Amino acid sequence: MKGSFVVNGRSVEWSFEPDATLLDVLRDNGHPEVHRGCDEGSCGACSVLLDGKLVNSCQVFAASSTGKDILTIAGIGTIHEPHPLQTAFVETGAIQCGFCTPAMILAALALLRKNPNPTDEAIRSALDGNYCRCTGYVKIIEAVRLASRRMSAHD
Repeated sequence: MKGSFVVNGRSVEWSFEPDATLLDVLRDNGHPEVHRGCDEGSCGACSVLLDGKLVNSCQVFAASSTGKDILTIAGIGTIHEPHPLQTAFVETGAIQCGFCTPAMILAALALLRKNPNPTDEAIRSALDGNYCRCTGYVKIIEAVRLASRRMSAHD
């Protein structure tokens, strides 16, 4: 089957099997930034924003995502103009191996779009479905707080 999507602001049409997950279709079409982790929806490594909502792409059928807006980490900043969340993660040391980082940043972005000044409890709750085996969460929470302050200052 075929489906149309808007991925990182770009309209695309891709062919895929009816039972393909959004994760499979994204990776098959040049989006390795969406990581494959558990394939069960529990680690969060495959998270993307689907019409602005954080989802585990391994748990969403591509067919149910046609016509929707998909945002991956590649759509929020560049090497020369990183998003404030990306900068904050680097500056606070919230990145080690980097495997979970794209999904963590997208989870934080979804939170900050709804709640520009979250409490630490709200940050923890927003990151709850994303696992990090390297850093723990203290630096990640610090990064989200820093990005929140910077993003609020620019609004």
